[in-house]
Amino acid sequence: MKLKALLKSSSFRLALIYLGLFASSALVLLGFIYWSTVSFTAYQMDNTIQSDITGLSEQYRLRGVNGIVDSITDRLQKDPDSSSVYLLTTPDFTPVTGNLTSWPQVNVSTDNWMNFQFYDERSGREFHARARLFILQEGFNLLVGRDIRDLKAIHQLLKRSMLWGLLIILGLGLFGGIIMSRSMMRRIELINQNSRDIIAGDLSKRIPLVRGGNDDIDQLANNLNHMLDEIEHLMTGIQQVSNNIAHDLRTPLTRMRNRLEQLQLGLTGTNPHKPIVQECIDDADQLLNTFAALLRIARIEAGGHSTKFSSVNLSELVNDAAELYEVLAEANGLEFIIEASAPIMIEGDRDLLFQALANLIDNAIKYTPTKGKITISSTKNEYYSEIIISDSGPGIPVAEHEKVSQRFYRLESSRNTPGSGLGLSLVKAVALLHRGKLLLAENSPGLIATLRFNA
Repeated sequence: MKLKALLKSSSFRLALIYLGLFASSALVLLGFIYWSTVSFTAYQMDNTIQSDITGLSEQYRLRGVNGIVDSITDRLQKDPDSSSVYLLTTPDFTPVTGNLTSWPQVNVSTDNWMNFQFYDERSGREFHARARLFILQEGFNLLVGRDIRDLKAIHQLLKRSMLWGLLIILGLGLFGGIIMSRSMMRRIELINQNSRDIIAGDLSKRIPLVRGGNDDIDQLANNLNHMLDEIEHLMTGIQQVSNNIAHDLRTPLTRMRNRLEQLQLGLTGTNPHKPIVQECIDDADQLLNTFAALLRIARIEAGGHSTKFSSVNLSELVNDAAELYEVLAEANGLEFIIEASAPIMIEGDRDLLFQALANLIDNAIKYTPTKGKITISSTKNEYYSEIIISDSGPGIPVAEHEKVSQRFYRLESSRNTPGSGLGLSLVKAVALLHRGKLLLAENSPGLIATLRFNA
């Protein structure tokens, strides 16, 4: 299955939409967790600092400044690797004791909190700290805080975890979307393949039930199969009616024609009724040809001719048909060009292919005006073989291209010109029998009719 088709499928787009919604929800959840964790750790740190200040304040109340100095010195000696930050200064900010060498040069907030960088003499590196200022009664400044390197590490860890978590969610979601889309695409492709076969004329095809679990796709397949059963029944009925009419009317028409011929033989050359009888014979011949064409199309569509398939050289077929119609084309003052030399072999029924090609050439000659041009060619590539007939006649409107191959369809609504509207129907039936198609295109002016057969 092509990746491009998979990425364009509606199931993959729905999976992407769901993935986007899920990823957005996960991002909101992870953001809330990050915000809650950061707020909680910051709150804990502020409480720890405030508790430290309360303890030192108690020492100041009991023993004055010396009590604070002794308490800070004792704490730093007992735990030299502590993350606590202390600094006691005189009113002019001269350091008295603590593990900071100078007063931080930062602004103090209205509630006496500050964030600053400090140099750690033990590690020789700068770190960040959060502290609170407490002013003693003698004007001494007491700064108590905590090194927030661990807090920042936690924050960075949370950010990385959120990023990786989001990437994993997106990766797994995308992978899951591809897997689900491939499964859905396989089921839809089965429907598409059978639909293409049905469009190509095989009305016996049905859509298989993939899972048999009566899910929505199987229900759709069931409904489509019921619809196809009804369509096949109706189409078979219509074809049977036309075939029965052709069978039932051909015999009495043949008898009537024979009687008209007998009547004509009994009329003298001066009898005024002789031309009228001839016109009746001609009309009967036209009706018999129409019925014969109907029955021929029915036999072709039934596939009975496929047993007669053999190797056919399309280039040789083109040359034989052109040789037959070249004299008629020249008589009508048309330029007749043949471009078929290299052998192009396909499996098919030569008589049916010749008849289809003859119908197309006959139409081109019939509708191309004097001094017009008709070109017949055969080509082949790795995908298909083609016979192309182009003319410089009036052409067929693009909107009518699909309709003209229907039985009895005529471009002329008045239907005054000779013909039954079955010529292109026969060509289409022959093409479908050979797993090919009839293609019509504009030639500006004129029409390009192509018989294309799969390689």
